[in-house]
Amino acid sequence: MTLKKVRTAILISGRGSNMQALVEAARAPDYPAEIVLIASNRPEAPGLAWAEAQGIKTLALDHTSYATRDAFEASLQEGLDAVGTEFVALAGFMRLMTPTFVKRWHDRMINIHPSLLPSFKGLHTHARAIAAGVRISGCTVHFVRPEMDEGPIIAQAAVPVLSSDTEASLAARILEAEHTIYPTALRLVTSDRTRREGEKVIISQDVNPSPTLYSPRE
Repeated sequence: MTLKKVRTAILISGRGSNMQALVEAARAPDYPAEIVLIASNRPEAPGLAWAEAQGIKTLALDHTSYATRDAFEASLQEGLDAVGTEFVALAGFMRLMTPTFVKRWHDRMINIHPSLLPSFKGLHTHARAIAAGVRISGCTVHFVRPEMDEGPIIAQAAVPVLSSDTEASLAARILEAEHTIYPTALRLVTSDRTRREGEKVIISQDVNPSPTLYSPRE
């Protein structure tokens, strides 16, 4: 029997390395999501050119050309509807969504953040983690809620913070972890292997969504 794949759009603002990880994972015949659109709020985003080269439909919407956030999201929604989008994955999409848009995609939109939420929400996460002296950082995939970097956690990966780390070196190691857990999380939520109890995600017992990733010792 042919697997019915969930039609998924990915939203980016830059080079889209997590987008590429999701696209590569979705090439597998047994992967439950099909990437049907790559959309960006920045027409110059390098990730759009990569997606076009892969034969994936793209949509560029310059958010600065819209008078309001609602107007921008209306055009985005039109683009999502045009390809029959059923699920949305944010991959470095640097725009906060309005509560109306988030509600429309409730439990059908996920995001990846470069920290172990609820710690270090917002920007400059790696610099803040180093400044705080934490020994472990990482990344989190979560369902999107109207508040920034809020929502039920689907998967996390832990990465040690070394005394020798700079913001750049920590970011590079965490990005590797992101490329591992984001495809895993998307697989989980598009294959009915998760359910929610309140704002907590319950995952099938035979799945480990959050591998611990180790780096070389100092």
